Amino acid sequence: MNKYSNRFFFIEKPIWAIASALALIILVTSCKRPTDEKPVKVLDEHTLNRRVDRTTVDPLTKQVYVPIYSDIYNQTRDSRTLLTATLSIRNTSLRDSLFITTIDYYNTGGDLVRNYLDQAIYLRPMESIDYVIEQQDTSGGSGANFIIDWYSKRPINPLFQAVMVGGLGAQAFSFTTEGIDVEAPPSN
Repeated sequence: MNKYSNRFFFIEKPIWAIASALALIILVTSCKRPTDEKPVKVLDEHTLNRRVDRTTVDPLTKQVYVPIYSDIYNQTRDSRTLLTATLSIRNTSLRDSLFITTIDYYNTGGDLVRNYLDQAIYLRPMESIDYVIEQQDTSGGSGANFIIDWYSKRPINPLFQAVMVGGLGAQAFSFTTEGIDVEAPPSN
């Protein structure tokens, strides 16, 4: 060691401490602070308080079939991967409401698993609603589906989709299905 080594050590130590303190101050002060934004309301219960009187149901109700995959085969017929599935119903109209009279969930065998509505509801313009089939719910199987009956006062083009999400090991994946129009339900 030479005679200047000790001097630089004592100079470098305070500089390193000051640089560390400045870095810490910058890090702490640059963090995003909470704002006064209101949280987004999520329809966790899959229900709306806007019920429709059954006597006002339009006789020109349309019916949509939406395929759902609550599980898929993995390598063999005996090995299945469970999925979380979300049915998304979206009113794409800027002006008119979408009236929904039926949301029924069927399993692979065509048996009714559950009804999601006990009374007709409506979605305001541009409003959406979601129904989740949780990963542990195996009641639907690989060929599960939703049948949705709907109508509107004027022609609109609502969107009926399902999003399936799953994973195999460290790999995650998702895919969607689209609803298709099927035979209209009989009028009551």
